[in-house]
Amino acid sequence: MKKILKNHKEPGSFRDPSGFVYYQDQKIFRQIHSSYAETFIELEKSGLLSKLLKQNFLLPFKKVSTRFAFDSRAKIVLQTTPVPFISYPYEWSFSQLKDAALLTLNLQKIALQYGFSLKDASAYNIQFWQGKPTLIDLLSFEKYSVGKPWIAYRQFCEHFLAPLLLMSFADLRLNQLLRVYHEGIPLDLASRLLPRKTYLNFAILMHIHFHSRNQRQHGSDHEFKTQQISMSKHNLIALLESLISLVKSLSLSHQPTEWGEYYTFTNYSARAFSNKKKIVRDFIKLAKPKTVWDLGGNTGEFSRLASDQKIFTVSFDIDPWAVEQNYQFTQAKKEKYILPILTDLMNPSPDLGWALQERKSLLARGPVDLVMALALIHHLAISQNLPFERIASFLKTSAPYLIIEFIPKHDSQVKKLLSTRKDIFTKYDQIHFEKTFAKYFKLIKKTAIGHGSERTMYFMKAK
Repeated sequence: MKKILKNHKEPGSFRDPSGFVYYQDQKIFRQIHSSYAETFIELEKSGLLSKLLKQNFLLPFKKVSTRFAFDSRAKIVLQTTPVPFISYPYEWSFSQLKDAALLTLNLQKIALQYGFSLKDASAYNIQFWQGKPTLIDLLSFEKYSVGKPWIAYRQFCEHFLAPLLLMSFADLRLNQLLRVYHEGIPLDLASRLLPRKTYLNFAILMHIHFHSRNQRQHGSDHEFKTQQISMSKHNLIALLESLISLVKSLSLSHQPTEWGEYYTFTNYSARAFSNKKKIVRDFIKLAKPKTVWDLGGNTGEFSRLASDQKIFTVSFDIDPWAVEQNYQFTQAKKEKYILPILTDLMNPSPDLGWALQERKSLLARGPVDLVMALALIHHLAISQNLPFERIASFLKTSAPYLIIEFIPKHDSQVKKLLSTRKDIFTKYDQIHFEKTFAKYFKLIKKTAIGHGSERTMYFMKAK
């Protein structure tokens, strides 16, 4: 697990000549260079930043002395509020991406009212803070020039609109294309993958199909010609309203997935389920964590045992429908301490981008105090044929404390997994589990769930 170094630049913050993010003494700063200092001062005076901060659209920051500057180029230095967990668009549910898209469009609308415009519409400029999408890039604004089109229009379509349409009209899992095309899904690809019926929707026809065709026809000079087009402010606002209306109209039909309805078909009795919750809650109190990762969190039932105590919790799951339900619940309840994330533990998000430094791998986004692995061990050991040794080693590198559940072979959920494969798992039993994990963890407490369940809960500390 990587930790923030004492003093260093953020490796992924290098593209913008206006400034960059860096760390000093576990605090996060943004340095602004002379090329952007005047614009930033105008932003402050205009009232735009105050407006966005008041609406919680912008990550809070404060101006500090330039003695905190990273180097001599700094004209302004800002200390920014830390985001507990940096997430990426290919890890978001449909509604997370949709909310981030609507925020970006609303930011542009508000900016125009104050005489500014977003110079980029990157999905990576948005993070989820206190349960809501929030702009983290304070250097994204430029002065609005009368008659100039929105320079970030294409980027918005590639980063937000294309994946949303593919998830809504084709398949929920297609946001994973953002992991391959991490600078946005090419519009010609999105156009080809979308069903023919989308040609009957004028907004989709204009923003994706015609947009894509124009790119193909004009080739490399498309961006230049786009920037030369004159567009009145009235038409620019009409473009934004069209995009807002289209994004708001998008929805998901229920797409049944393997684990999206897990708790509907769980084999726990009501008393066993309630007792498991009590055990987990007690273990969390023993660990006293500030941050929790729930691996295999499903719809967040057990993640909320931590987040309801105002402990920041990342609720990971491989199932996109489960993550979608989890996020919708966070919004309905206005929860601030839980972040649902789409993650395949067998293939977690790696380091990506230039020199593999722009987007961080899962473990590089720690540290975390407590990991929960509930109803997970059988999926890793049987479905994925992972030895206990590999699982224990990985979990030890993840956090100092672990809550884990062991599910025996005669459990109905394990039988379900074994019904479609040969049982070669001769060492899948509680004795081997305890013996293997004892090499990596010190057992603090072990409690049987009982009430008809033969599962056992363990609270451990890494050695």
